[in-house]
Amino acid sequence: MVRVVMKFGGTSVANPERIARAAKLAVGEVKRGNQVAVIVSAMGKTTDELLSLAKEVNPQAGSRELDMLLSTGEQVTASLLAMAIAAEGVKAQSYTGWQAGVTTESVHGNARIEQVTADRITSALDAGVVAVITGFQGMDANGEVTTLGRGGSDTSAVAVAIALNAAICDIYTDVEGVFTTDPRLIGKAKKLEEISYDEMLEIANLGAGVLHPRAVEFAKNHQMPLRVRPAHVDGEGTIIKEEIDLENNLIVRGVAFERDIVRVTVLYDTPFNGSLANIFTTLAQCHINVDIIVQTIREDAQPSVSFSIKKEDFAETMNVLETNKEALGYRRVEFEVGLAKVSIVGSGMVSNPGVAAQMFDTLRIASVPVKMVSTSEIKVSVVVPEPNMEKSVAALHEQFGLDVQ
Repeated sequence: MVRVVMKFGGTSVANPERIARAAKLAVGEVKRGNQVAVIVSAMGKTTDELLSLAKEVNPQAGSRELDMLLSTGEQVTASLLAMAIAAEGVKAQSYTGWQAGVTTESVHGNARIEQVTADRITSALDAGVVAVITGFQGMDANGEVTTLGRGGSDTSAVAVAIALNAAICDIYTDVEGVFTTDPRLIGKAKKLEEISYDEMLEIANLGAGVLHPRAVEFAKNHQMPLRVRPAHVDGEGTIIKEEIDLENNLIVRGVAFERDIVRVTVLYDTPFNGSLANIFTTLAQCHINVDIIVQTIREDAQPSVSFSIKKEDFAETMNVLETNKEALGYRRVEFEVGLAKVSIVGSGMVSNPGVAAQMFDTLRIASVPVKMVSTSEIKVSVVVPEPNMEKSVAALHEQFGLDVQ
C-alpha cells in the first residue's frame, strides 16, 4: 500500500458532473489498494466571482478579509467532493488547509507554506478514509487564515505529498499532459511521457499554465515525483522527475512562448557603473519582474540598458522610472510594445553546442527579426514581434524534431 496525493484544479471540479468524475478517480485509487489524499481548488470561476462580489461591497477591501472570503471557495469543493466519494461507498472527510496542518508565513494574499503537520491526515488515511483537503490556503502562527496566491493549490498538493511521504503527486487538469508546445497553437505538438524538474521549471516560468513554477520548485527540492494527468479522459499523462530518458535523443524538449511582452530602454548621457543595480533594485522593490536584460556601452552610441517586462507591468514600470528619474540619473526612456517571447528548452542542450546558432538560423530563414536574446544551460529565449510569434514557434518545433510524425 502506498500513499497517493491527487489534486483537482478548478475546471476539473467546475460542476456536479465533474466532481462525480473526480470522486470516481479517487475511488479507483482506493480500489487499487492505495491511501488517498485529495487537494481541491475552488469550482470553476468561483474565486473570480468572490473577488467581484468583494469589489461591489468594498473596492478597497483589506487583504485579511479577502483571504477569509476567498478561502470559502475551496471549502465548498472539498465538502462536495467528500460527499461524492461517500456516495461511491468509500469513507471520506473534508478538511480545511489549517485543519490539515498547513502553516504559512504571516502574509495575506500570497503566503508561502512554512510547514505541514500532517498527523491528523495520516490518522485518517490509516483508518481507510479519503482525506479531501482545501488547496490554496493555510493558517499563520497567529491563527489567521491565509491564501497562497497564484498556483496555490498546486503548491498545497506538493507540500501535503511531501508531508505524507507520498509515492507520487498527481495533478489532474483539463489537458492530457505536458506537450512539446501548446497543441492549440501547433497541431503537431506531442505529449511527453516524462520531463525533468529543471525543464518543467523553465517551461512553467516561460508562461506555460500547466503547473505553477513554485510547485515545481518545491517538488524538485524534495524530490517528489509529479504527474500531470487528464481529469476528463483516461490517460497516464506526463511524469515530472529528476532523471529522465531522453526520448528519441531529443536535444530540445519543448518550445514555450509568451505574448504581450514590452521592451523598455533606459538611455543615459554618460556611462554610470551603478545604473544597473539602481534600476533593478528599484523595480524589484515595487515587485516588478524583469526578464531579459541587455546593456549597451559604446563610444559611438548613447549608453543604455534594455529589459523586457510583461505588458501588465508596463504602466507601473514607467511610473516607477519617472518617479525615481533624478535618483536613477538617466536621460530618457524608450519602449516597444507588440512583442512576444519564444524559447526552446531542453536538458540535452548542456552537452550539445550549436543549439542557439541553429535556433537563430531557423528564425533567419523564417524572416523573423530577433529583438533580444537570453540564454541559460537548458534554455534559449528570444524576443520577437508578436505577429511573428506563431511562425517562430512552428519553425522551431519542426526544426528540432518535435512535430508528431
